[in-house]
Amino acid sequence: MKRDKTEGQNQKQNDNQKDNKTPPRPLIPSVEQSVDFIKESLGNSSDLVIRKFVISKSPCAVLYIDGMVNKDTIQNFIMEALMLEMPPKRASVRRLYEMIKDASLPIGELSELDNYEDLFKRLLSGETIFLLDREEKALAASTRGWRDRGVQETTSESVIRGPKEAFTETLRTNTSMLRRKIKDSKLRIDAKKVGKMTNTDVAVIYLEGTAQESVVKEVHKRLDQIDIDGILESGYLEEYIQDAQYSPFPTVYYSEKPDAIAAGIMEGRVAIITDGTPDVLLCPALFVNFFHSSEDYYQRADIGTLIRILRLICFNIALFMPSLYIAFTTFHPEMIPSQLLVSLAAQREGVPFPAFVEAMIMELTFEILREAGVRLPKPVGSAVSIVGALVLGNSAVQAGLVSPAMVIVVAITAISSFVVPAYNMAIPIRILRFIFMTLAATFGLFGIILGLIAMVFHLCSLKSFGVPYMSPFAPFVPKDQKDVLLRLPHWGMFSRPSSLVKENEKRTSPSSKEN
Repeated sequence: MKRDKTEGQNQKQNDNQKDNKTPPRPLIPSVEQSVDFIKESLGNSSDLVIRKFVISKSPCAVLYIDGMVNKDTIQNFIMEALMLEMPPKRASVRRLYEMIKDASLPIGELSELDNYEDLFKRLLSGETIFLLDREEKALAASTRGWRDRGVQETTSESVIRGPKEAFTETLRTNTSMLRRKIKDSKLRIDAKKVGKMTNTDVAVIYLEGTAQESVVKEVHKRLDQIDIDGILESGYLEEYIQDAQYSPFPTVYYSEKPDAIAAGIMEGRVAIITDGTPDVLLCPALFVNFFHSSEDYYQRADIGTLIRILRLICFNIALFMPSLYIAFTTFHPEMIPSQLLVSLAAQREGVPFPAFVEAMIMELTFEILREAGVRLPKPVGSAVSIVGALVLGNSAVQAGLVSPAMVIVVAITAISSFVVPAYNMAIPIRILRFIFMTLAATFGLFGIILGLIAMVFHLCSLKSFGVPYMSPFAPFVPKDQKDVLLRLPHWGMFSRPSSLVKENEKRTSPSSKEN
């Protein structure tokens, strides 16, 4: 209800801004005056290239931004076509303009402009502008050709088996990678521009007839309501379109692997590609999606199932192990076997801090080492994290600040947190771990159970674009259990998740596997 009220206020503000917006300034028919206006508007920028010449005794000009265009395309398909192949005889301005637009420029994408707002958007996006004297319209030719990083191997989602390629920072490269994987005429790519200053290109990609129409409309609605000066990364969009603004759990999935995004699109999800970043958003996102990896589907079904179960076990270890250690040693020593209890008591004999303070010191130290290893250069970062953990852990035990058992607990917890394949799901684990440690130090096991109940209630209350976050567990959907904890063989997953797809639910025929 609160979100609907906020969205209504935002829509009203957007409508008022649109009503108060001044109309765009029309183009000046004079080439000289128009070029002077463009130069003045861009502050006589040094990367603005202007080439003036005459066609059939009519002055004209070609403008583009250096570094954002393919100069070979401009030279071979615009300049030569205009200066060498145009007839020298004099023609009317209108006739000359129509001849240039319809027959002279061998460019695949050519657009007409009639105002400076559209002209600047096209010019600053890497297109080439053609101006003709005494003509009230201009032509924009698609000549984008800036340097990009190229398709490389993914660095954040490494796999042993499967495609190694990753998305790049160029939107058209990313859309082509998805087109190459999904060769279906129903694949829709809707273009948008977000950001008043950056005019960032955003593409909404989905399969028509497979993705729910209500979800597609909701994605477009939330993107259209964004009113910000600039979008530099998909994280900007994620904060605007996510459902639970203050929940630690992510409700939008992202990946830089084309095969993972393509699989999500074929399941009925909607992908959002932002120009300038290799991370592609995918929604709706369910809780179980963050524990799945694309490699699960490239290995045999039994291997994929075993790895998934291992991930969920590691999730529980990373979340609860330090708090359980605190609760057992502080409030419930009777639950520890006698021999182990004697060993723990001997280790903690010279430790001056209670178990909670001891755990907080070690966890904070590890978090510092983790961040230091990420931010430092690669050759130095790995050495600092490994050497720092060994030296500090050994020194802390020898100095009597922490017990050896606590070092083991923190080490197992840290390693288990790395098993979760989605980085944005590992962050909530790190946050909630400290909350559960505080509850364990205050109320023991009862505090951990209360915290767990509160977390489960919170997870069950979340939705991602109208889809229950804990689906297919809550609500429980028996037929969707074939690809959650267990991963059945591909011939057994004959239908798409019913929570995501209402039409075209059939994926393969159950009889396609011969016995």
